[in-house]
Amino acid sequence: MNTRIRRAAVAVAATTMAVSLAACGSAKESGDKAESKPGKKGDDLKIGLLLPENGTARYEKFDKPIIEKKVGELTGGKGEVVYANAKQDATTQAQQVETMITNKVDALIIDAVDSKAIENSVKKAKDAGIPVVAFDRLAEGPIDAYTSFDNEEVGRAQGTALLEALEGKDKPTVVMMHGSITDPNAALFKKGAKSVLDGKVTYGKEYDTKEWKAENANANMEGAITALGKDKIDGVYSANDGLAGGIIQALKSAGVSKLPPITGQDAELAGVQHIVAGEQFMSVYKSYPQEGIVAAEMAVALAKGEKLDSIATSEVDNASQKGVPTVLVPVVSLTKDNINETIIKDGIWKVEEICTAKYKAACDAIGLK
Repeated sequence: MNTRIRRAAVAVAATTMAVSLAACGSAKESGDKAESKPGKKGDDLKIGLLLPENGTARYEKFDKPIIEKKVGELTGGKGEVVYANAKQDATTQAQQVETMITNKVDALIIDAVDSKAIENSVKKAKDAGIPVVAFDRLAEGPIDAYTSFDNEEVGRAQGTALLEALEGKDKPTVVMMHGSITDPNAALFKKGAKSVLDGKVTYGKEYDTKEWKAENANANMEGAITALGKDKIDGVYSANDGLAGGIIQALKSAGVSKLPPITGQDAELAGVQHIVAGEQFMSVYKSYPQEGIVAAEMAVALAKGEKLDSIATSEVDNASQKGVPTVLVPVVSLTKDNINETIIKDGIWKVEEICTAKYKAACDAIGLK
């Protein structure tokens, strides 16, 4: 992916999560400070929201309700979010865009199943006068705005944590379990991780995991174990928590009693529980509220014909569009040592959700009560 991001570097630290969600510039503020373009001026807006799949907890549990709530706040309760989930099918998502255009939504927020395949749909929306916010993944086509996390920083955080866990080993052998090649974020995670790991580890086996599915990661890991030997794998770079789950199962099935350090991402409930149990070394916690709020602000402002000067903090290029107004949200490396001050404090998961009977002893051992 030919992406150029012009921005200041953002450090990965738990303190970044103290950033108030209210600090994001609101769509109303954007309108006050920016010149208006022709567009719908009222608050009775229809904002289309297209999410890529429902296998990962974040989309239905966090993104959808967060965006709905913020659109409501920005429109005095008059705005409506029209929602559809593609269930990991790019063709379905293209059809959903067509439906949104037919229904004359005022703006679209799209988290693309396939960032390249969505390009034609983005062009159709643009031709219909509907602005498009690329959400979480950088879609191709004439998008009007983009918000995501600092995805290279995600990879760097994962790589750094893995090196810490492998400290003392000389050129340890690592299996690399990347995400789907249809997701541009996966390439950025990979780039960030390798910027840290290159020259310091031996890449035993490396995989791009089709459709981000845990069962595919499980099959890949079984192949790595066969090729390398179950006792010859010092660590596993896993691009997210779902893949980590498949990896853990493959290692256990192979009879590995002491699991190597395994990375993750998304702070999914199962991933957090794996961390508590010592089966997964780390995850990456990303503030879904902050990202969702920014997406809603961008969509409402664009629907009203307003500029994004007070919302966007940087710019990004995709293959067909230069200088797209962008907000990149910082991330936090999550281990058993900072669960309380991150995901518990921010209300992502409750202690009782994490510390079920199966994990109670492990929770007690790390002071998670």
